[in-house]
Amino acid sequence: MRTPAGKECRHYYQDFHRGHHAQECRLNSENPDTTRWRPEDCARCPVPDILNANASPDMLLTLTIKSGILGFGRRVEVAASCLKHHVPIEDPHIGCPKCNAERPGLDVFRRALEDTNDDD
Repeated sequence: MRTPAGKECRHYYQDFHRGHHAQECRLNSENPDTTRWRPEDCARCPVPDILNANASPDMLLTLTIKSGILGFGRRVEVAASCLKHHVPIEDPHIGCPKCNAERPGLDVFRRALEDTNDDD
């Protein structure tokens, strides 16, 4: 569904049909250690870009919204982990290095990129 920031995100939900007024980030509702989500948080959220870059079914994203000093400003942080290998993922855009190593097609693509970079 399209977020208030204009990006597609599968964790965002809204319902304005027949008098309803519901907007929520379902990824935020799964984390008890976070501040309450607001629609303007979608503008700073990296989750739609992560989902666009990496659609691994084994990647678990955890969204945390934190208030700034004295309640001014908000930070949106995303942590990722691999459900298959039970390891934290440093860069969710790339995904789990162990899962990537298991896919031979990605290795061919990675080597082709390295070859073009060496030619420069």
